[in-house]
Amino acid sequence: DVSGSMQPQNRLPLVKEGLRMLTEQLSGDDRVAIVTYAGTSGVALHSTTGSDKASIQSAIAGLQAGGSTNGGQGIHTAYSIAQQHFVKGGVNRVILATDGVFHVGVTNREQLTQIVQARAKSGVFLTVLGVGMGNFKDATLEKLADKGNGNYAYIDSLAEAKKVLVDEVRGTLATVAKDVKLQLEFNPKTVASYRQIGYENRAMAARDFLDDRKDGGELGAGHVVTALYEVVPRAGHDGVPLKYQDGPAGVSGELLTVHVRYKQPDGEISRELEVPVRDAGTRFASGSKDLRFAAAVAGFGMLLRGSPYRGTTTWANVEGWAEDALGADAKGYRSEFLGLVKRARSLSGFAQ
Repeated sequence: DVSGSMQPQNRLPLVKEGLRMLTEQLSGDDRVAIVTYAGTSGVALHSTTGSDKASIQSAIAGLQAGGSTNGGQGIHTAYSIAQQHFVKGGVNRVILATDGVFHVGVTNREQLTQIVQARAKSGVFLTVLGVGMGNFKDATLEKLADKGNGNYAYIDSLAEAKKVLVDEVRGTLATVAKDVKLQLEFNPKTVASYRQIGYENRAMAARDFLDDRKDGGELGAGHVVTALYEVVPRAGHDGVPLKYQDGPAGVSGELLTVHVRYKQPDGEISRELEVPVRDAGTRFASGSKDLRFAAAVAGFGMLLRGSPYRGTTTWANVEGWAEDALGADAKGYRSEFLGLVKRARSLSGFAQ
C-alpha cells in the first residue's frame, strides 16, 4: 500500500525497513515480486530471484507514498503474479502491507474477503502486515488474513518487524496446517460452568466443527496458539455426539477433552486428534511459567477493556504474575510486555 495515508514514519517507512530485513532471509531458491497500489496498481519489481538482493533492495528503496487507495486492484495483481510463478510443494504467498484504509475500487470488507477467499483455493496463501494508528482498520485486516488461509500481524516498531519477518519468518510464511479448528468438550461431572477468554471473533457453531466446508484458522511452522478458559469446577447438544453425555457413564477424572481438526496445506479432507485432559489439582502459583504468563496477558487485556469478567484482578496482580513468569526470555518479548504493564499501571486511574 503506497497510498497517501501510508506516508507517516510508522507506516510505509516502517514497512520498507521490515521488507529489507525479510530480503536478507531469502535465498536463490526464492523468488519475490513487489506490487504497489494507490489510485491504480503497478509492478515495482517483476519476479526476481532471492539471490539478487541488490535489485530487491533498490525496488524497496524506491517505494513512495501518495494518492488514494485501490487495494482490490493491487490484491488482484499480486495474486496473478504469484500464480504465474507458482511452485508446487513450495511456499506460495502474497504479503499485504497496509493500514487497511481502502478508498476506491473494491472498498467493501465483504467484497475484499470474497476476493482473497476465492484466491486461497489456488494454493496461494495470504500474510497481512498491519501498520499505523488512529484510522487503522484492524478488524478488516484480520478478516482478510483469516479468509485468505493466512496469518495477520500488527507491526508498530522495528523490533516487532524483526520478530515477524526474521525471528518467526518460517511461521509467518510457511503454513503447516490449514482450517484448524479446536473444540473443547467439558465433563459435566467435574465442570459446573466455563467461559472462553478471548477469541470471541473466532467462535463457530458446534455443528460447524465437523463440516469441512467451514473455514478455520491457519498454523505456521513453530506457531503456538494459547486459548484460556475460566472453569468453575463441577455441576449443547447441537447434533454432534458428545463423549461425556452420550458415551459410557464413568469417564473418571477427566476435566475435558480437546478435539482438533485440521487439513494439510494442500488437502481438503480434515484429520482429527482427540486429547483428554485431567485436573491434577495444581494451584495457580505452582503452574507452569507459560500458564502464569498467559494469565497475566489475559488479565492485562481485561483490565484495559474494563471487562466485567476481570473479577478481583488488579494491576499489581498482572505485574506480579508477569514478573514471576519471565523465565529465560531469550528474545525479550516477555520483558517488553512487562514494561507495557508498568507503563499502563503508572497512568492516571491505573495505579491499583
